[in-house]
Amino acid sequence: MSETELPQIYLITPPEIELSRFPDQLAAVLDAADIACVRMALATRDEDRLSRAADALREVAHARDVAIVIDEHVQLSERLGLDGVHLTDAGRSVGKTRKELGADAIIGAFCGASSHEGMTAGEHGADYVSFGPVGATALGDGTLAEKDLFEWWSQMIEVPVVAEGALDVEIIAKLSPFTDFFGIGEEIWRAEDPVAKLKELHAAFTA
Repeated sequence: MSETELPQIYLITPPEIELSRFPDQLAAVLDAADIACVRMALATRDEDRLSRAADALREVAHARDVAIVIDEHVQLSERLGLDGVHLTDAGRSVGKTRKELGADAIIGAFCGASSHEGMTAGEHGADYVSFGPVGATALGDGTLAEKDLFEWWSQMIEVPVVAEGALDVEIIAKLSPFTDFFGIGEEIWRAEDPVAKLKELHAAFTA
């Protein structure tokens, strides 16, 4: 990342949403901040629920010229007119997915804390790689994506990188010089006022 550029916000939905309310919440957040991309990261595997959610959230995002990608579901991404897919198997299916979705689709890959997986994803055509969690969480196996990984990546690799998972103001300030995007999700959706919380976190972005 250029030393003069601030990271951008990569917004992640909560795993569960209420369709009668969440599109309005999303719209308020998108109107309050400059968001680079929205990732639909719902826990459900129900195709009908995913489709209805995608239709509603795509309308909100595209009305504001914000790209929207979906976790894992490559075929749904294409069928529902989304902008791409976020893969969670590191680099393993990036090449195959690129062939399926074509050159214009956004394809990202979550690579945990592995620089090797990140490089593999980039070599196979990922548009971005995400590492995390960056903060302490009971989820996963306890492995954290440390500052050293982002610092090395920013110096050596041109593929854009996302820092995500258990972010707070202190971690954001520490990682800002070495990441292109912060994947912000539950950090704001758990708050009583998501817009205010996002502004608090955004204030910690430094070049």
